[in-house]
Amino acid sequence: MALPSAAAPDVTPLRCWREGGIAHLRFNRPQAMNAIDLPMAKAFHQACQQINNDAAVRVVVLSGEGRAFMAGGDLQSMAADPSAVAAELIGEMHAGIELLAGLSAPVIASVQGAVAGGGLGLALTCDLIVAAEGTRFNLAYTRIGTSSDCGTSWGLPRWVGLRKALEIALLCEPFDAAEALWLGMVNRVVPAEALAEHTLAWARQIEASAPLAVGRLKRLMRASDQHDLHTQLQAEARAFVACAGTADFAEGVAAFLAKRPARFTGR
Repeated sequence: MALPSAAAPDVTPLRCWREGGIAHLRFNRPQAMNAIDLPMAKAFHQACQQINNDAAVRVVVLSGEGRAFMAGGDLQSMAADPSAVAAELIGEMHAGIELLAGLSAPVIASVQGAVAGGGLGLALTCDLIVAAEGTRFNLAYTRIGTSSDCGTSWGLPRWVGLRKALEIALLCEPFDAAEALWLGMVNRVVPAEALAEHTLAWARQIEASAPLAVGRLKRLMRASDQHDLHTQLQAEARAFVACAGTADFAEGVAAFLAKRPARFTGR
């Protein structure tokens, strides 16, 4: 099923649409700083399924409407039956996250304002993160008496190292975009007014690349910490040879020799 070419009405908890080969997924509960409730979690999972089934998608952009990317889970929505609601909500979010992580298309998180709890975990599972100046990051799970979700315990040690990850998780001290950049958690920090423009520029640059090569490179990078050098070299060789047999490789070489932009088709 192809994604719609325009964003859904503002009343939906999550808006999902495709602009060319760029799929946009925008959390849309600005009045609650995009905190995750069950309707949003279900909409997220459904949108990820749509993206996964749309062969035209070459890059995905995650963003949040209003003054925050995502302020974690909506605790008020869990009050009536915390265990049951949390189990269903987390199940929906985790299923969506696994779909995004398994895409050949790279996923860019475009973050601003508050990036807390599950919002931070979700951002860290993405391939690239662009942050606005003034963004504040925090986990604060233990301050509400729970452990983490949304991939936080996978992404945080992966990007900042185990000891720093434990410090961030256990002390629950907020930090800003400059520190996140220094820690290697985000790729770029830009002025708030330029966040959407900069993110879209990156998305368009990836969209113009050879999608089969991009997908194989993404998978090689993500699997590299699970392999020794010999195994990784073998995986690289298989991926390169597979790419060399594609029409996109022939086009890329021809474009390079002719000193013109390549026009990749994904074949």
